[in-house]
Amino acid sequence: MIRCVKTAFHTSKTDLEHLFTCNRISAEVWNQCLSAAKDYALLHDGKWIGKTELQAALKNQFPLHSQSVQAVCHKYLFARDSAKQARKQGLRTKYPYKKKKHFNTKWVDQAFKIEGNTIYLSLGIQNGKRQQPIKITIPRLPEADIKEIELVYDRKLMISMSYDDGQAVADNHGSQIAGIDLGEIHSITATTTENKSIIITGRKVRSIHRLRNKKLAEIQKLMSKCQKGSRQWKKYNRAKRYILSKSERQLNDAIHKTTRQFVAWCTENEVNVAVVGQVDGVQRNTKKKKRRTVTQKLSNWSFGKIQKQLGYKLESQGITIKTINESYTSQQCPCCGRRKKTSTRNYNCSCGYTEHRDVHGSKGILSKYLYGDIRYLGETKEIKYLRIA
Repeated sequence: MIRCVKTAFHTSKTDLEHLFTCNRISAEVWNQCLSAAKDYALLHDGKWIGKTELQAALKNQFPLHSQSVQAVCHKYLFARDSAKQARKQGLRTKYPYKKKKHFNTKWVDQAFKIEGNTIYLSLGIQNGKRQQPIKITIPRLPEADIKEIELVYDRKLMISMSYDDGQAVADNHGSQIAGIDLGEIHSITATTTENKSIIITGRKVRSIHRLRNKKLAEIQKLMSKCQKGSRQWKKYNRAKRYILSKSERQLNDAIHKTTRQFVAWCTENEVNVAVVGQVDGVQRNTKKKKRRTVTQKLSNWSFGKIQKQLGYKLESQGITIKTINESYTSQQCPCCGRRKKTSTRNYNCSCGYTEHRDVHGSKGILSKYLYGDIRYLGETKEIKYLRIA
């Protein structure tokens, strides 16, 4: 399976300056992609530029390896196509238009060479002469086939490596299906066809978000009183980057622990299929008076990262992951069909049905997948509650 690791590296001062230059040149490639796409659309009555035409327009113009230039082109095309798909779904997504000063440089396939713990990053051929490669040393390289290397910035330059760990997908002979309800208070709630449930709290993630927002507000208030670019402004800006970087690592750690515990629970309970409720765009259906408050709350909800990590972790265990529309699964009573919104942690209906609100939602998703509508699936046998330390 394909894995990714981000690590620090050692290099000479000259090569470090060359690496910073590479990211500046990659930004120039991105900016040229924007210009080439605009010029092509004007000449061809609004028609979009294709991959072949875009790569030809950028060929032999930049002192980078040709595959590094192509990688920037591919990122531009992916961003453009992703924006198109989002707009089709009703989102107000903008097509890529902003020019950049720095952009991550990527080396793939023949653009780098590894000798022991040393990596040579090629800069290609310019004016008929091959340029001197950049030499970096990694303390610990993964013992695997490295597919690509990307130069990223996280308070300092770091290397992100994608590699194949050589592990095959595990055989899964389970027979259970689990309905998964993603939430802002409880990150993951799931119920199997045997009526066994799990609730993993997301309060640690919420606390990280709140502390980050509080600290950022304090720093931005101080920055607003300084002249932009001054020595004091730069000091506050460094503190701001530090808080963002630290909170990002803390969030990734908490989400990794959450998803790992859930996958372990799925393996214990012989889950073969996991059905996730779609939560994209949930704030668009909120009433106008409450939309601002709800949007602020949902902006701290990392459901995209949770879905991404669930995807590859479940697949590594041979568990198929599917998505389903989760509309009314947390509101509709499975016994009498009445719909109501609840503000407490328990769902209580006038017909006598009662259940934990998130377990009720996961059961609704499971029922909708199994039968196409919301039905009563029986009494919950056990609920496992987990906290993230």
